[in-house]
Amino acid sequence: MKRFSKILFATLITISVLHAEIKLPAIFSDNMLLQHNTNVNIWGNADANKTVTIKTSWSKKVLKTTSDASGNWKISVPTPKADGKTHTITFSDGKSFILNNIVLGELWLCSGQSNMEMPMKGFKNQPVENSNMDILNSKNSSIRLFTVKRNATLVPQTDVSGQWQEASPETVKEFSATGYYFGRLLNATLNVPVGLILSAWGGSSAEAWMSEDMLRAFPQVKIPKTDEGIRDKNRTPTMLYQAMIHSLVGLSMKGIIWYQGESNYDRVSTYPQMFSTLVAGWRKNWAQKDTIPFYYCQIAPYDYSLVTEKGKEVINSAYLREAQLKAESMIPKSGMVVLLDAGMKDGIHPANKQIPGERLALLALTKTYGIQGVASESPVYKSIEIHNDTVQVSFDRAPMWITAKGGELKLFTVAGEDKVFHPAKAWIVRSKVYVKSEQVQHPVAVRYAFENYVQGDLFGTEGLPVSSFRSDNYPQTP
Repeated sequence: MKRFSKILFATLITISVLHAEIKLPAIFSDNMLLQHNTNVNIWGNADANKTVTIKTSWSKKVLKTTSDASGNWKISVPTPKADGKTHTITFSDGKSFILNNIVLGELWLCSGQSNMEMPMKGFKNQPVENSNMDILNSKNSSIRLFTVKRNATLVPQTDVSGQWQEASPETVKEFSATGYYFGRLLNATLNVPVGLILSAWGGSSAEAWMSEDMLRAFPQVKIPKTDEGIRDKNRTPTMLYQAMIHSLVGLSMKGIIWYQGESNYDRVSTYPQMFSTLVAGWRKNWAQKDTIPFYYCQIAPYDYSLVTEKGKEVINSAYLREAQLKAESMIPKSGMVVLLDAGMKDGIHPANKQIPGERLALLALTKTYGIQGVASESPVYKSIEIHNDTVQVSFDRAPMWITAKGGELKLFTVAGEDKVFHPAKAWIVRSKVYVKSEQVQHPVAVRYAFENYVQGDLFGTEGLPVSSFRSDNYPQTP
């Protein structure tokens, strides 16, 4: 009996000690990057009403907070400018533990669907261009990577699965190619460490990345009460937000990059408002209304007839590209990367991921970090004037005017009052494009590259492609 009592007592002591230990979400761990030169939020769990102390290697000050009745605690920790050193943070509630190999720098969240998720090693039978050599040369302790493991639930989660890792061939090959190329250029240009958190799921819809509150403005979107019988969790409203974003809310970071839209190409009419609501909702929940930069990719050209059920009419994804372009003007502190020159006719996952990653980085470097003298935004369609049988097209954001890649423009069409579009000859004079078709004597509308798959040939002089566009507002047709 005495022996049993001793064992029971020892067990209770062990349980008590284990319970008393501070617990941190996975996003706070060894090898992590914290946003520098700010006040970063750190949170965790301890015993109820327990004093928690935090000591950082970059400051002599000991910070204190107290857990609530449920054991939850949160504290704001000042961080200095990035100094190139590795740091530690010591936590204690009577028993101490240390997080090691921490760096300070620029932290970005990377989210969306498969073209953001696609790793440097590629998908099976779907390579990433030049990735093998880039993986070989990827060892860099100033780039830190965290991949949120796929998860979907209707119930808000308090943690994610994943771990912080330094960039190396072993870790980079598994990480988002778009995200890595983005971070690599930021790191090289800013000369500070860069942290990247990937939270993406292939085939996911915008609705899946939104909370119930964000979706109230869209009564046509039905949120299931239980997850019983749900097949496509990555396309089910709220499920990815609750599982893969909710527990990250409040994390101190510099900005967000996004690559999604392919799974919404058949719901164009709602996308501009839905996407802008998503961005506003994330910013609101982060309590940073318009201060989190949000840069995103326009979907790349692709032949959607390849995924259209036999007997059904093919939807023109140019309308979704148009919706994404419209959303840019609706979202403060945003920017859109045009990929009209970087698609693949037979592949929805274009092999060249360096283009979207580095164009996203250009937006961040110029619009967030204030680097001048570099172009980051594509010229955008402004208006037309009609002179007899010729349409004159003007552009905004084209200080150096425009140019035709390859010397010839082949993707313009014009229509008359019958709304039937015909291939047209197009040429550039200074800052404008002139368009004319012998089949249309009295044109009223013009379109550029308004097809599922095209290889864009109209660029700003600085090398950034112009998005597909149209001057008309005719109802969408397949």
